[in-house]
Amino acid sequence: MNHSNKDGRPSAENAEGRPLIKENAPQPNTYPTQSENSVSQGLKGVRKAARENKEMKFTALLHHLTIALLRESFYSLKRKAAPGADGVTWQEYEPELEDRLVDLHSRVHHGAFRATPSRRVYIEKADGRQRPLGVAALEDKIVQHAVVTILNQIYEEDFLGFSYGFRPGRSQHQALDALSYALLKKKVNYVLDADIRGFFDNLDKSWLIKFVEHRVADPRILRLIQKWLNAGVMEEGKWSETKTGSPQGSVISPTLANIYLHYVFDLWVEVWRKKFAQGDVVVVRYADDIILGFQHQAEADRFLENFRERLGKFGLELHPDKTRRIELSICRTKPGTKRGRQAGNVRLSRLHAYQREERIRAIHGAAHDDPQAHAS
Repeated sequence: MNHSNKDGRPSAENAEGRPLIKENAPQPNTYPTQSENSVSQGLKGVRKAARENKEMKFTALLHHLTIALLRESFYSLKRKAAPGADGVTWQEYEPELEDRLVDLHSRVHHGAFRATPSRRVYIEKADGRQRPLGVAALEDKIVQHAVVTILNQIYEEDFLGFSYGFRPGRSQHQALDALSYALLKKKVNYVLDADIRGFFDNLDKSWLIKFVEHRVADPRILRLIQKWLNAGVMEEGKWSETKTGSPQGSVISPTLANIYLHYVFDLWVEVWRKKFAQGDVVVVRYADDIILGFQHQAEADRFLENFRERLGKFGLELHPDKTRRIELSICRTKPGTKRGRQAGNVRLSRLHAYQREERIRAIHGAAHDDPQAHAS
Protein backbone atom coordinates (compact mmCIF):
# COMPACT_ATOMS: atom_id res chain seq x y z
CA MET A 1 0.00 0.00 0.00
CA ASN A 2 1.11 3.56 -0.54
CA HIS A 3 2.46 5.43 2.47
CA SER A 4 1.13 8.71 3.76
CA ASN A 5 3.45 11.46 4.97
CA LYS A 6 0.94 13.39 7.04
CA ASP A 7 1.38 11.88 10.50
CA GLY A 8 -2.24 11.05 11.06
CA ARG A 9 -3.69 14.22 9.56
CA PRO A 10 -6.21 13.88 6.72
CA SER A 11 -4.27 13.02 3.58
CA ALA A 12 -5.02 13.06 -0.12
CA GLU A 13 -5.34 9.26 -0.04
CA ASN A 14 -8.17 9.78 2.42
CA ALA A 15 -9.72 12.36 0.09
CA GLU A 16 -9.63 9.78 -2.73
CA GLY A 17 -11.39 7.29 -0.47
CA ARG A 18 -8.26 5.42 0.59
CA PRO A 19 -7.59 4.51 4.25
CA LEU A 20 -5.03 6.41 6.28
CA ILE A 21 -1.78 4.55 6.80
CA LYS A 22 1.54 5.14 8.47
CA GLU A 23 4.32 7.51 7.53
CA ASN A 24 7.14 6.37 5.29
CA ALA A 25 9.67 4.32 7.17
CA PRO A 26 13.12 5.96 7.19
CA GLN A 27 15.63 4.50 4.78
CA PRO A 28 18.43 2.56 6.52
CA ASN A 29 21.97 3.89 6.24
CA THR A 30 24.21 1.78 4.04
CA TYR A 31 27.17 2.35 6.33
CA PRO A 32 25.97 3.02 9.91
CA THR A 33 28.87 5.04 11.29
CA GLN A 34 28.70 7.62 14.05
CA SER A 35 29.03 10.49 11.57
CA GLU A 36 26.19 9.16 9.43
CA ASN A 37 23.99 8.81 12.48
CA SER A 38 24.61 12.52 13.10
CA VAL A 39 23.62 13.30 9.52
CA SER A 40 20.47 11.24 9.94
CA GLN A 41 19.52 13.11 13.11
CA GLY A 42 20.15 16.46 11.43
CA LEU A 43 17.93 15.59 8.48
CA LYS A 44 15.24 14.34 10.83
CA GLY A 45 15.33 17.79 12.40
CA VAL A 46 14.80 19.37 8.99
CA ARG A 47 11.81 17.11 8.36
CA LYS A 48 10.33 17.85 11.77
CA ALA A 49 10.64 21.60 11.18
CA ALA A 50 9.09 21.26 7.71
CA ARG A 51 6.18 19.30 9.15
CA GLU A 52 5.49 21.74 11.98
CA ASN A 53 5.82 24.97 9.99
CA LYS A 54 4.50 24.92 6.45
CA GLU A 55 5.56 28.53 5.90
CA MET A 56 9.17 28.08 6.99
CA LYS A 57 11.93 28.94 4.54
CA PHE A 58 15.11 26.98 5.21
CA THR A 59 18.09 29.31 5.11
CA ALA A 60 20.83 26.86 6.15
CA LEU A 61 20.74 23.49 4.43
CA LEU A 62 24.12 22.98 2.78
CA HIS A 63 25.83 22.01 6.05
CA HIS A 64 23.74 18.81 5.90
CA LEU A 65 25.66 17.92 2.73
CA THR A 66 28.49 16.14 4.51
CA ILE A 67 31.19 13.74 3.38
CA ALA A 68 29.14 10.94 4.95
CA LEU A 69 26.09 11.89 2.89
CA LEU A 70 28.22 12.10 -0.26
CA ARG A 71 29.58 8.63 0.48
CA GLU A 72 26.08 7.26 0.99
CA SER A 73 24.98 8.95 -2.24
CA PHE A 74 27.88 7.41 -4.17
CA TYR A 75 26.99 3.90 -3.00
CA SER A 76 23.34 4.53 -3.91
CA LEU A 77 24.22 5.02 -7.59
CA LYS A 78 24.00 2.19 -10.10
CA ARG A 79 27.38 0.53 -10.57
CA LYS A 80 26.89 -0.21 -14.26
CA ALA A 81 25.35 3.10 -15.31
CA ALA A 82 26.68 4.70 -18.46
CA PRO A 83 29.22 7.50 -17.86
CA GLY A 84 28.41 11.13 -18.49
CA ALA A 85 30.37 13.68 -20.48
CA ASP A 86 33.31 13.27 -18.09
CA GLY A 87 33.68 9.61 -19.07
CA VAL A 88 34.21 8.55 -15.43
CA THR A 89 32.57 5.31 -14.33
CA TRP A 90 31.58 4.23 -10.83
CA GLN A 91 34.34 1.61 -10.76
CA GLU A 92 37.00 4.16 -11.73
CA TYR A 93 35.93 6.58 -9.02
CA GLU A 94 35.79 4.14 -6.11
CA PRO A 95 39.49 3.23 -5.51
CA GLU A 96 40.39 6.69 -4.13
CA LEU A 97 36.90 7.42 -2.94
CA GLU A 98 37.65 9.04 0.43
CA ASP A 99 40.18 11.51 -0.98
CA ARG A 100 37.85 12.30 -3.87
CA LEU A 101 34.91 12.91 -1.55
CA VAL A 102 36.95 15.21 0.69
CA ASP A 103 37.90 17.25 -2.39
CA LEU A 104 34.33 17.21 -3.74
CA HIS A 105 32.93 18.29 -0.38
CA SER A 106 35.41 21.17 -0.23
CA ARG A 107 34.56 22.38 -3.73
CA VAL A 108 30.81 22.27 -3.06
CA HIS A 109 31.07 24.20 0.20
CA HIS A 110 33.49 26.79 -1.18
CA GLY A 111 31.42 27.44 -4.30
CA ALA A 112 34.10 26.01 -6.59
CA PHE A 113 32.02 23.05 -7.80
CA ARG A 114 31.27 23.24 -11.53
CA ALA A 115 28.36 21.42 -13.09
CA THR A 116 29.29 19.36 -16.14
CA PRO A 117 26.98 19.41 -19.19
CA SER A 118 24.82 16.31 -19.50
CA ARG A 119 25.63 13.82 -22.24
CA ARG A 120 22.66 13.56 -24.59
CA VAL A 121 21.45 10.05 -25.38
CA TYR A 122 18.23 8.74 -26.85
CA ILE A 123 16.02 5.79 -25.94
CA GLU A 124 13.28 4.39 -28.12
CA LYS A 125 9.70 4.95 -26.98
CA ALA A 126 6.85 2.48 -27.38
CA ASP A 127 5.53 4.38 -30.40
CA GLY A 128 8.88 4.25 -32.20
CA ARG A 129 9.91 7.81 -31.45
CA GLN A 130 13.03 8.65 -29.47
CA ARG A 131 13.11 10.22 -26.04
CA PRO A 132 16.12 12.45 -25.24
CA LEU A 133 17.84 11.80 -21.92
CA GLY A 134 20.67 13.68 -20.25
CA VAL A 135 23.30 11.52 -18.56
CA ALA A 136 25.05 13.51 -15.83
CA ALA A 137 28.71 13.29 -14.90
CA LEU A 138 29.48 11.05 -11.93
CA GLU A 139 30.26 13.84 -9.45
CA ASP A 140 27.09 15.66 -10.50
CA LYS A 141 25.14 12.48 -9.77
CA ILE A 142 26.71 12.20 -6.32
CA VAL A 143 26.00 15.81 -5.35
CA GLN A 144 22.53 15.74 -6.90
CA HIS A 145 21.65 12.60 -4.96
CA ALA A 146 22.80 14.27 -1.73
CA VAL A 147 20.78 17.42 -2.48
CA VAL A 148 17.69 15.31 -3.27
CA THR A 149 18.09 13.56 0.08
CA ILE A 150 18.06 16.95 1.81
CA LEU A 151 15.15 18.34 -0.24
CA ASN A 152 13.09 15.21 0.39
CA GLN A 153 13.01 16.02 4.10
CA ILE A 154 11.12 19.20 3.26
CA TYR A 155 8.98 18.25 0.30
CA GLU A 156 7.84 14.85 1.53
CA GLU A 157 5.97 16.87 4.16
CA ASP A 158 4.48 19.14 1.47
CA PHE A 159 3.67 16.85 -1.45
CA LEU A 160 0.09 15.61 -1.65
CA GLY A 161 -0.99 12.00 -1.43
CA PHE A 162 -2.09 11.61 -5.05
CA SER A 163 1.48 12.31 -6.26
CA TYR A 164 3.29 8.99 -6.77
CA GLY A 165 6.17 9.56 -9.18
CA PHE A 166 9.79 9.22 -8.02
CA ARG A 167 9.09 9.59 -4.33
CA PRO A 168 10.46 7.44 -1.48
CA GLY A 169 8.26 4.44 -0.78
CA ARG A 170 6.00 5.01 -3.81
CA SER A 171 5.73 3.32 -7.19
CA GLN A 172 3.81 3.26 -10.45
CA HIS A 173 2.04 0.12 -9.23
CA GLN A 174 0.66 2.01 -6.24
CA ALA A 175 -0.54 4.72 -8.61
CA LEU A 176 -2.46 2.11 -10.58
CA ASP A 177 -3.79 0.63 -7.36
CA ALA A 178 -5.10 4.04 -6.27
CA LEU A 179 -6.67 4.53 -9.71
CA SER A 180 -8.43 1.16 -9.69
CA TYR A 181 -9.63 1.76 -6.11
CA ALA A 182 -11.13 5.09 -7.12
CA LEU A 183 -12.88 3.60 -10.15
CA LEU A 184 -14.44 0.86 -8.06
CA LYS A 185 -15.35 2.86 -4.96
CA LYS A 186 -16.07 6.39 -6.19
CA LYS A 187 -18.67 7.72 -8.60
CA VAL A 188 -16.36 8.01 -11.60
CA ASN A 189 -18.16 8.12 -14.94
CA TYR A 190 -15.57 10.03 -16.97
CA VAL A 191 -11.80 9.68 -16.99
CA LEU A 192 -9.52 12.45 -18.21
CA ASP A 193 -6.13 11.25 -19.42
CA ALA A 194 -3.97 14.38 -19.49
CA ASP A 195 -0.58 14.53 -21.19
CA ILE A 196 1.63 17.61 -20.83
CA ARG A 197 3.52 18.08 -24.09
CA GLY A 198 7.30 17.83 -23.59
CA PHE A 199 7.09 18.64 -19.90
CA PHE A 200 10.74 18.11 -18.96
CA ASP A 201 11.92 20.03 -22.03
CA ASN A 202 9.56 22.98 -21.59
CA LEU A 203 9.27 23.73 -17.87
CA ASP A 204 10.28 27.30 -17.16
CA LYS A 205 13.53 27.55 -15.19
CA SER A 206 12.70 30.92 -13.63
CA TRP A 207 9.35 29.62 -12.38
CA LEU A 208 11.05 26.51 -11.03
CA ILE A 209 13.49 28.57 -8.97
CA LYS A 210 10.62 30.71 -7.66
CA PHE A 211 8.78 27.56 -6.58
CA VAL A 212 11.86 26.17 -4.82
CA GLU A 213 12.32 29.51 -3.06
CA HIS A 214 8.96 29.06 -1.34
CA ARG A 215 10.73 26.64 1.00
CA VAL A 216 14.47 26.89 0.30
CA ALA A 217 16.24 30.16 1.03
CA ASP A 218 19.79 28.81 1.29
CA PRO A 219 21.54 30.63 -1.60
CA ARG A 220 24.14 27.86 -1.89
CA ILE A 221 21.53 25.18 -2.54
CA LEU A 222 19.74 27.45 -5.00
CA ARG A 223 23.04 28.16 -6.77
CA LEU A 224 23.72 24.43 -7.15
CA ILE A 225 20.30 23.88 -8.71
CA GLN A 226 20.84 26.79 -11.09
CA LYS A 227 24.23 25.39 -12.12
CA TRP A 228 22.64 22.10 -13.12
CA LEU A 229 19.79 23.81 -14.95
CA ASN A 230 22.22 25.98 -16.92
CA ALA A 231 24.95 23.40 -17.58
CA GLY A 232 23.59 22.57 -21.03
CA VAL A 233 24.05 19.32 -22.93
CA MET A 234 26.81 17.66 -24.96
CA GLU A 235 25.86 15.82 -28.13
CA GLU A 236 28.47 14.41 -30.50
CA GLY A 237 31.11 16.58 -28.85
CA LYS A 238 29.16 19.82 -29.25
CA TRP A 239 27.78 21.85 -26.34
CA SER A 240 24.36 23.46 -26.59
CA GLU A 241 22.46 25.67 -24.16
CA THR A 242 19.09 24.63 -22.80
CA LYS A 243 17.00 27.76 -22.31
CA THR A 244 14.07 25.84 -20.85
CA GLY A 245 13.58 22.50 -19.17
CA SER A 246 15.52 20.15 -16.95
CA PRO A 247 17.41 17.22 -18.54
CA GLN A 248 15.23 14.13 -18.23
CA GLY A 249 17.57 11.50 -16.86
CA SER A 250 19.48 13.46 -14.24
CA VAL A 251 19.16 12.37 -10.61
CA ILE A 252 17.62 15.65 -9.48
CA SER A 253 15.18 16.20 -12.39
CA PRO A 254 12.31 14.06 -10.99
CA THR A 255 12.41 15.95 -7.68
CA LEU A 256 12.47 19.33 -9.45
CA ALA A 257 9.60 18.16 -11.69
CA ASN A 258 7.55 17.18 -8.65
CA ILE A 259 8.19 20.57 -7.04
CA TYR A 260 7.14 22.34 -10.24
CA LEU A 261 3.93 20.33 -10.62
CA HIS A 262 3.18 20.59 -6.90
CA TYR A 263 2.67 24.33 -7.34
CA VAL A 264 1.39 24.36 -10.93
CA PHE A 265 -1.04 21.44 -10.62
CA ASP A 266 -1.41 19.69 -7.25
CA LEU A 267 -2.29 22.65 -5.03
CA TRP A 268 -4.40 24.17 -7.80
CA VAL A 269 -6.45 21.02 -8.48
CA GLU A 270 -7.13 20.63 -4.75
CA VAL A 271 -8.66 24.10 -4.68
CA TRP A 272 -10.49 23.54 -7.99
CA ARG A 273 -12.35 20.43 -6.92
CA LYS A 274 -13.38 21.95 -3.60
CA LYS A 275 -14.54 25.19 -5.21
CA PHE A 276 -16.11 24.08 -8.50
CA ALA A 277 -16.94 20.37 -8.33
CA GLN A 278 -20.34 19.17 -7.16
CA GLY A 279 -19.69 15.49 -7.88
CA ASP A 280 -16.77 13.18 -7.11
CA VAL A 281 -13.36 14.11 -8.53
CA VAL A 282 -10.35 11.82 -8.08
CA VAL A 283 -6.73 12.53 -9.03
CA VAL A 284 -3.70 10.31 -9.61
CA ARG A 285 -0.41 11.84 -10.77
CA TYR A 286 2.78 9.97 -11.61
CA ALA A 287 5.38 12.65 -12.45
CA ASP A 288 3.89 14.38 -15.52
CA ASP A 289 1.35 11.60 -16.24
CA ILE A 290 -2.02 12.70 -14.84
CA ILE A 291 -5.29 10.77 -14.62
CA LEU A 292 -8.48 12.35 -13.25
CA GLY A 293 -11.90 10.82 -12.66
CA PHE A 294 -15.16 12.81 -12.70
CA GLN A 295 -18.72 11.98 -11.82
CA HIS A 296 -20.17 14.58 -14.21
CA GLN A 297 -19.27 15.24 -17.83
CA ALA A 298 -19.79 18.99 -17.52
CA GLU A 299 -17.24 19.17 -14.71
CA ALA A 300 -14.74 17.09 -16.68
CA ASP A 301 -15.09 19.45 -19.65
CA ARG A 302 -14.88 22.55 -17.47
CA PHE A 303 -11.78 21.22 -15.73
CA LEU A 304 -10.07 20.49 -19.04
CA GLU A 305 -10.66 24.05 -20.20
CA ASN A 306 -9.40 25.52 -16.90
CA PHE A 307 -6.40 23.19 -16.89
CA ARG A 308 -5.33 24.37 -20.34
CA GLU A 309 -5.50 27.97 -19.12
CA ARG A 310 -3.55 27.10 -15.98
CA LEU A 311 -0.72 25.42 -17.89
CA GLY A 312 -0.53 28.31 -20.35
CA LYS A 313 0.42 30.66 -17.52
CA PHE A 314 3.57 28.61 -17.00
CA GLY A 315 4.57 28.04 -20.61
CA LEU A 316 3.13 24.53 -20.81
CA GLU A 317 0.39 22.95 -22.91
CA LEU A 318 -1.57 19.73 -23.14
CA HIS A 319 -0.75 17.38 -25.98
CA PRO A 320 -3.78 17.57 -28.30
CA ASP A 321 -3.49 13.97 -29.51
CA LYS A 322 -2.72 12.32 -26.17
CA THR A 323 -5.18 14.18 -23.95
CA ARG A 324 -8.71 12.83 -24.04
CA ARG A 325 -11.84 12.18 -22.04
CA ILE A 326 -13.05 8.59 -21.73
CA GLU A 327 -16.68 7.84 -20.85
CA LEU A 328 -17.00 4.96 -18.39
CA SER A 329 -20.53 5.35 -17.04
CA ILE A 330 -22.98 2.53 -17.76
CA CYS A 331 -25.64 3.15 -15.13
CA ARG A 332 -26.25 5.16 -12.01
CA THR A 333 -25.42 2.93 -9.05
CA LYS A 334 -24.32 3.37 -5.49
CA PRO A 335 -20.73 2.33 -4.73
CA GLY A 336 -20.59 -0.65 -2.36
CA THR A 337 -23.78 -2.32 -3.63
CA LYS A 338 -23.70 -5.46 -5.79
CA ARG A 339 -24.82 -3.48 -8.80
CA GLY A 340 -22.33 -0.77 -7.95
CA ARG A 341 -19.49 -3.29 -7.82
CA GLN A 342 -20.56 -4.68 -11.18
CA ALA A 343 -20.58 -1.18 -12.62
CA GLY A 344 -17.17 -0.52 -11.15
CA ASN A 345 -15.82 -3.72 -12.67
CA VAL A 346 -17.12 -2.70 -16.08
CA ARG A 347 -15.58 0.75 -15.67
CA LEU A 348 -12.24 -0.80 -14.79
CA SER A 349 -12.38 -3.29 -17.67
CA ARG A 350 -13.12 -0.45 -20.08
CA LEU A 351 -10.22 1.51 -18.71
CA HIS A 352 -7.94 -1.53 -19.02
CA ALA A 353 -8.95 -1.86 -22.65
CA TYR A 354 -8.00 1.75 -23.20
CA GLN A 355 -4.86 1.16 -21.16
CA ARG A 356 -3.67 -1.43 -23.64
CA GLU A 357 -4.09 1.04 -26.46
CA GLU A 358 -2.82 4.31 -25.14
CA ARG A 359 -1.36 6.35 -22.34
CA ILE A 360 -2.41 4.77 -19.05
CA ARG A 361 -0.16 1.82 -19.86
CA ALA A 362 2.72 4.31 -19.73
CA ILE A 363 2.14 4.67 -16.00
CA HIS A 364 2.22 0.90 -15.53
CA GLY A 365 5.47 0.71 -17.47
CA ALA A 366 7.05 3.75 -15.87
CA ALA A 367 9.65 1.60 -14.16
CA HIS A 368 11.15 0.94 -17.58
CA ASP A 369 11.22 4.64 -18.41
CA ASP A 370 12.42 5.77 -14.98
CA PRO A 371 14.91 8.58 -15.69
CA GLN A 372 16.88 7.60 -12.61
CA ALA A 373 17.07 4.00 -13.81
CA HIS A 374 18.81 5.19 -16.98
CA ALA A 375 21.01 7.88 -15.49
CA SER A 376 21.82 6.89 -11.94
